[in-house]
Amino acid sequence: MSDRFPWLLKLHEVIQRERCSGSDAFVICSALNRLYRQVLLYGSKALLSVTDQAILPPVAPDVFFLFLQGDYDLIHQRMMSRRGHYMKADLLRSQFDALEPPLAGENVLSLDIKRNITDMAMEVEKHISSFKSSLVMP
Repeated sequence: MSDRFPWLLKLHEVIQRERCSGSDAFVICSALNRLYRQVLLYGSKALLSVTDQAILPPVAPDVFFLFLQGDYDLIHQRMMSRRGHYMKADLLRSQFDALEPPLAGENVLSLDIKRNITDMAMEVEKHISSFKSSLVMP
């Protein structure tokens, strides 16, 4: 069992608390594989579903993942130019090796990191606004 599960379960609790309060929130972490994302959404039920083949309910539309999509060379170049960050560039290959890109059914918004930050932020805002307006429409 991954040593990340206790941390992911705590983040699941944060997500649930924010959903229940009706607040908007961003929870940021690198959930590189599907099981990690499932734990964020379903908590310990996701861990049980792996062992007993339980079927998890559909993904709640008010929780979505941002997938910052970029190729290895671009990300490596950006990592080499930054200073003082805890993650060293030589760890990037292991991150790409562990990555399980999200599937459409995981309620994901993919963002190409070649775009500027302002454009990406506007797309996220548009996605959130679209979701909220769908709640008030009959």
